[in-house]
Amino acid sequence: MKSILIIGIGRFGKHLATYFSELGNEVMVVDQDEASVEDLASVVTTTHVGDCKDEEVIKMLGINNFDLCFVCIGDDFQSSLEVTSLLRENGAKYVISKAERDVHAKFLLRNGADEVIYPERDMARKTSRRFSARNVFDYMEITPEYAVFEIPTPASWVGKSPSELAIRARYDINIVATKEDNRVTPLTNPSRLFRQEEHLLVIGLQKDLIRTLDRL
Repeated sequence: MKSILIIGIGRFGKHLATYFSELGNEVMVVDQDEASVEDLASVVTTTHVGDCKDEEVIKMLGINNFDLCFVCIGDDFQSSLEVTSLLRENGAKYVISKAERDVHAKFLLRNGADEVIYPERDMARKTSRRFSARNVFDYMEITPEYAVFEIPTPASWVGKSPSELAIRARYDINIVATKEDNRVTPLTNPSRLFRQEEHLLVIGLQKDLIRTLDRL
């Protein structure tokens, strides 16, 4: 369990707070809009109404007690920059700031952000990758080049083993696990036979994964 501070409760900040809470973390949200804060009062651990551009507000929050501080202020880049800088100056352990443009990211990193995220861009990339390939149930990007795809077992693989199919040598991809009824099982036995009802979690270069799925 981690202690999370989220400043700015727009659409992204609200979803972030909700999901962190569902995972059992202690979450505090701060926003100037009282109605937005009240909407999350029953979801998160603590709420506060205030302007985090005011250093007194930042000091009152006890910034150094949080494992992660997220700056999720929407379109007001100047405010995001100021809050990021104040968090760093007041002892934040790790600051993650939301950005919409690369030039914004550069300034945020120079002024105190440990990491910058692009929620809209990242979701667009994930969606385009997933739907560029056939029969992809889920997708997780590891780096811009590598990813994990969840795919159905190809009909031509059913009843055969990874070693028999020579998957790594033939396709330049690796099968790391199988998934059935939402249960993931690491694939440690190269002689295990694939079943039609299970999904496969495959890892590799994204271009190789997409090319392989188009061929199968």
